[in-house]
Amino acid sequence: MIETIYQHFTKAYKVSTDSRKTDHDAVFFALKGENFDANDFALQVAEAGEASLVVADRKDLPKHERILIVDNTLKALQDLARYHRRHCKATVVAITGTNGKTTTKELVSAVLEKKYKLIHTMGNLNNHIGVPLTLLSIRPETEMAVVEMGANHPGEIDALCKIAEPDYGLITNVGKAHLEGFGSFEGVIKTKTELYRHIKAHGKAVFVNQGNPLLWEQSEGQTRISYGRHCAADTPIAPAACNPYLSVGWEKHLIQTHLVGSYNFENVAAAIGVGHYFKVDENDIIEALEQYTPTNSRSQVIETQKNRILMDAYNANPTSMRAALINFANIRGEQHLLILGDMRELGSASEEEHRNILALMKELGFKEALLVGQNFNAYNDNPDWKTFAKVEDLCQYIESHPIEGKHILIKGSRGIQLEKVLPLL
Repeated sequence: MIETIYQHFTKAYKVSTDSRKTDHDAVFFALKGENFDANDFALQVAEAGEASLVVADRKDLPKHERILIVDNTLKALQDLARYHRRHCKATVVAITGTNGKTTTKELVSAVLEKKYKLIHTMGNLNNHIGVPLTLLSIRPETEMAVVEMGANHPGEIDALCKIAEPDYGLITNVGKAHLEGFGSFEGVIKTKTELYRHIKAHGKAVFVNQGNPLLWEQSEGQTRISYGRHCAADTPIAPAACNPYLSVGWEKHLIQTHLVGSYNFENVAAAIGVGHYFKVDENDIIEALEQYTPTNSRSQVIETQKNRILMDAYNANPTSMRAALINFANIRGEQHLLILGDMRELGSASEEEHRNILALMKELGFKEALLVGQNFNAYNDNPDWKTFAKVEDLCQYIESHPIEGKHILIKGSRGIQLEKVLPLL
């Protein structure tokens, strides 16, 4: 069955999961979700004649020469991705972690693209659908593939590794996130390090930040390539400055990035470590890192006519929130204002973690804060920090109380939608 699908796939090396956007000779997979079933459009796609093959799993579909019925469309997509991965020459580097995995993936890719024909995960399509789609974007000429892997439940990284079969692995860090799904911080550690265990079992190698004691301990006993500020690392790198943009020292070079926040040091160090190992020219590594500009609300500096904004609202968890606050407090000579949203998916740890963040805000001396969400609303006891149930309430407040001349940190979980306040600032 997979061999048949693969024969169709190799006509154009294209797949589609969107009935509205099926390229010529692509294989269309009729996936199902909570609110949709692409099987409803399988016959329409087949009759349109663009797709080489339509893979569906609804047994009542009418017979058509372009429709192939399988037991489970998603499994067929994953099996095809694994089959293709085994038949392509590309070296696969897998990246996971609690914080920074998307930025690290982007930086590593920017560096490796200087030397290799490369594909990488687009956006943050890093789950049980996104990883197969990334692997299926590998073409015969592709030399390297950088694959981001995300998880919010135990076993998910291991499942993705069984599809991608990576040659190298890299964990950015392990922190407190998705505790509701993992059950505990120990559950986070166990799941993220599934990448290490898979790599070790298959005799491959991992890139490890030697300055991270947890990752160094968890990777003990396997082939590892080290990087970071530790002087004994294979690629030693040191942070140089961050006010607000991060610069790092490597060899005799000073690399000036467009990344805000000292917490981005580990992401930059990883890219240098990977690039150096794969023999990318030093000047090319520097150029790639200095040219990279973050997008999509990840550590972006936005200058408006009224304020200077550090937009870091793509996601938030206790580890990343703490790092962002400490970094923001260290930026000198500014009138600081915090706009923070709740951290979600923390389960029973939610109250403790939100109280910890509020205590840190007090410890760091922040005088002005606008807080959004039921947790901050419930646990904030500082009368100078205003709270709002939802972002729309905050927008109404800003419209009637204009904000000017401030340096603003905006950070919160994606579901809070703090980006809605940007036009008002």
